[in-house]
Amino acid sequence: MVRSELIARLAERNPHLYQRDIERIVSTIFEEISAALAQGDRVELRGFGAFSVKRRTARVARNPRTGAAVAVADKHIPFFKSGKELRERLNVPASGGET
Repeated sequence: MVRSELIARLAERNPHLYQRDIERIVSTIFEEISAALAQGDRVELRGFGAFSVKRRTARVARNPRTGAAVAVADKHIPFFKSGKELRERLNVPASGGET
């Protein structure tokens, strides 16, 4: 699902809201999550999961084509850990006769 599909689905489920308001709400939520991560904070959405930032240290890698050593600087990457409720929803056995 992409952002526009999320907005469309929310608009269908909430006909009392204008689509432009839903777009603003979704954008604000994503901006706030991004801003919190940029400050090094952790964002937890109960039942869904937690976003955090992990640090990857500097290292020496190899260019696969030439085999030459390449210095890779340290960097920060976003990390998501799913919540218990989300994991349980994803692992519900499928109904039907398939195995």
